[in-house]
Amino acid sequence: MGKQDRQRRLARERYERQIQRRAARSRRARQWTVVSAAGIAVIVLAVIGYFVFAPTGGTPAAAPPHSATPSAKPGSQAPGATVEPAASVSHCGYIAAPPAAREVGTPPATPDVTAEYEATIRTNHGNIVIKLADGKAMCTVNSFVYLAGKDYFSDTKCHRLTTSGIYVLQCGDPSGTGSGGPGYRFANEVVGDSATASADFPAGTVAMAHSSQASSNGSQFFLVYKTTTLPRDYTPFGTITSGLGVIQRVAKAGVASAAGGPGDGPPKESVIIESVSIKRA
Repeated sequence: MGKQDRQRRLARERYERQIQRRAARSRRARQWTVVSAAGIAVIVLAVIGYFVFAPTGGTPAAAPPHSATPSAKPGSQAPGATVEPAASVSHCGYIAAPPAAREVGTPPATPDVTAEYEATIRTNHGNIVIKLADGKAMCTVNSFVYLAGKDYFSDTKCHRLTTSGIYVLQCGDPSGTGSGGPGYRFANEVVGDSATASADFPAGTVAMAHSSQASSNGSQFFLVYKTTTLPRDYTPFGTITSGLGVIQRVAKAGVASAAGGPGDGPPKESVIIESVSIKRA
């Protein structure tokens, strides 16, 4: 073989080796691209899966009133089995929580466990008579009776009506804003099943409103005018025996403005509590 033939052969071999190396590099590059894309896809799917399937925690479908506003939207032994007799209660803890919408002091810490009470709420639409749940929510009843005796509820406006999802009229805040209280707070009186469970609050139930904070009952309460399912940590403390139609007529007129969402706001027909009187049996 001549010198020129050998040079051509060597050149051809070098060229073929270069082609092979380039092909190998190209294959490796494609493999890395596939692997990287697969890895990114796995990460993306994992992130999507987390946000789609991770527990959201949460809030019940319907939530009742706060002392400022019914949190879900606001219950009765008449409110179901949410409150059981608590005859052993001999001391009530009322905790200072200023400011007070009206300064009336603090209820006595010792409730009268033998008393039976009937409350009459006189409104500009008519009277609402309530049998208080004596022996079942004694600290709540003790507070309500005390506030009524101090004219705390007199000349106050029921600030919230709900007509969608839950069916309540909320009252008990002299400021009329939904954020006022008596200057003290106290714990729920709910026993039995977990307080996170739901319960039916029948029409005619009277229960305490509270905020999401622990032991946040104050002076605000709600009147159920149509059976409503709510979290059962709202303390029922009475049953309407007369005057339910007064609330139902107000509810039929609807809300003046949907301040809290559709069907949730001040009642179109303003409800003024003129006075609350207590009759001891």
